[in-house]
Amino acid sequence: MTDQWPDTITAGECEQHEALVRRVLAPNPSPYTYTGTQTWLVGNKGEIAVIDPGPNGSGMSIGDPKLDPKAHKDLHGEGHVDAILAAAGDAKITAIICTHTHRDHSPAAIPLKAATGAPIIGCAPLMLSDDGPRSDSAFDPDYAPDTILSDGDTVTGDGWTLEAIETPGHTSNHICYALQESGAVFTGDHVMKWSTSVVSPPDGNMNDYMNSLQKLYERDDKIYYPAHGPAVTKPRQLVRGMIGHRKSRERQILKILEAAPSDIPAMVEQMYKGLDPRLKGAAGRSVLAHLIDLEAQKRAKEANDIWSLA
Repeated sequence: MTDQWPDTITAGECEQHEALVRRVLAPNPSPYTYTGTQTWLVGNKGEIAVIDPGPNGSGMSIGDPKLDPKAHKDLHGEGHVDAILAAAGDAKITAIICTHTHRDHSPAAIPLKAATGAPIIGCAPLMLSDDGPRSDSAFDPDYAPDTILSDGDTVTGDGWTLEAIETPGHTSNHICYALQESGAVFTGDHVMKWSTSVVSPPDGNMNDYMNSLQKLYERDDKIYYPAHGPAVTKPRQLVRGMIGHRKSRERQILKILEAAPSDIPAMVEQMYKGLDPRLKGAAGRSVLAHLIDLEAQKRAKEANDIWSLA
């Protein structure tokens, strides 16, 4: 394994991170995706798995049976399927695995399946309308897995075994995958080093998210490979800090409400000093997730979009 992370990352190039792990970056950078979605290839010969194939790049309906995978190109994933196929080389892709079904993660599964015949495996489909602010976070309506995994289920290939770890919170269908041979975990959007995960109701749930963080903290994994940003070489330390950060946010909210009732935009202004204005909507969604959790605990209440202590 390596602690190195390139300062300059080129979309489409294949980078080796350990014996069984390679990365291909999709060309979809944004304030929410950092440098773009990282597609992970597991295995180095024979049979390999692709984790989070990334965004659709065709501009066509990805349910179109006449879709040409080689034409799978647009501003949110141009050439990414081709890059994955090139990275696979002579190896056979035998599993296309998704951590969750936001549109920057799963849509390329269908053209990749068309190109390789590999089954789509992993999280369950989710048909919800996300009213959050993220342009990239709408759910993928065409995602159609051949096999849905539950906690502890495994997928195997030549020299590798991936175990499903159910981690709801960011989305209700989020799953991480542990590579048993090396102690690595592919964490999707659940744990990232560059940013905290957005928890956006109605599907995002703060209580589930906190429980999922605790679930990872109780494991003894060696390294995390997230879908966006650098690898996490001290997993338990980062997760402990993330749990503390969320508890700190909760305390901030309660302190604000103790002073006076407030709406969410006013809370965001107080809690997120100097935040990029483009991210204020997402911050508001996470504040809402905290408030819904506090409401369930009977510690906060809402009337006409104004929140107060219960």
